[in-house]
Amino acid sequence: MKQTGRLSVHFLRGAARLMAACAFTVPVFASAAALDQFKTFVGGTKAAKGEFTQRQVKMMDGSAKVSNSSTGTFVFARPGKFIWTYQKPYEQLLQADGEKLYIYDKDLNQVTIRRLGDALGSSPAAILFGSNDLEKNFTLKDAGTKDGLEWLEATPKTKDTTFDRIGIGLKDGVPQAMELRDSFGQVSLLSFKKFERNPPLAPEHFKFVIPKGADVFQQ
Repeated sequence: MKQTGRLSVHFLRGAARLMAACAFTVPVFASAAALDQFKTFVGGTKAAKGEFTQRQVKMMDGSAKVSNSSTGTFVFARPGKFIWTYQKPYEQLLQADGEKLYIYDKDLNQVTIRRLGDALGSSPAAILFGSNDLEKNFTLKDAGTKDGLEWLEATPKTKDTTFDRIGIGLKDGVPQAMELRDSFGQVSLLSFKKFERNPPLAPEHFKFVIPKGADVFQQ
């Protein structure tokens, strides 16, 4: 089975870090608390794009073991529109147009379609791609400084979610890292770079076109 730790698993089971380059000058929030930085970021960022690295961490014999590293790109527009592309080690695409979520596995030439619905609600996807009303689904609080970042802790209010706790590391007014902790003690680490806020995006940018010859499954 391919890399079960891919972000698709996290996004979908939940119902279902942002960076060096910016499109315009970002106010300096280096000394501001994480919650203040995050609220300012969410309020002023309607769309974004950049690159990501994702790693899985498991505790074995009292030490952390990193596995299943993957890299790719992302672009999103609130609410509920995004393209999350895994490039290495496997090619996979997650794309949402605000109504449906499309998961495309290039190796299998297979597309799975699901209704987006409330899937973003209390999942990690909601933090980047959802609406601005995050406190409806999450309890947010400052969590101190670590690795040069100000950290915010987001705890889902609903129990119907894979994740017990989500950490968001911020610097200079934008998220740069995320830690996703599930009920089994596993941790997914996300880091971001080349982040561009509010890039121009055409209305049809998030329209998914089914690849020729692909097998399509509706769920």
